[in-house]
Amino acid sequence: MNWYLDVLKKYAVFSGRARRKEYWFFALFNIIASIILAFVDAMFGTFDPTTGVGTLGIIYSLAVLLPAIGVCIRRLHDTGRKGWWLLLALIPLIGAIVLIIFFVQDSSPGENDYGPNPKEVAA
Repeated sequence: MNWYLDVLKKYAVFSGRARRKEYWFFALFNIIASIILAFVDAMFGTFDPTTGVGTLGIIYSLAVLLPAIGVCIRRLHDTGRKGWWLLLALIPLIGAIVLIIFFVQDSSPGENDYGPNPKEVAA
């Protein structure tokens, strides 16, 4: 839970680096929260099957949009890439696959252009 809250505390921070653990725990919590909110939307009748989203799901997605972009950019920084690589997500399927490969890669060792290695700082 702390990894999720740390990302939210850095609400619109696009500089620095983010460990794999920080990114993937944030992604996991978002998936779980989205599933729960979809069930709640379905129970309250606010789920629209034609669009596949509900009112609470939309509100949650908008609330975590900037933190999600921020942690993605910081994760790319951790692997030594510029945040502009995130625009690969606009390419259907291939862009998502390439980004997943980037996100699962280990941190670039030592300090890079974006700051010190978060693994070494945390240790």
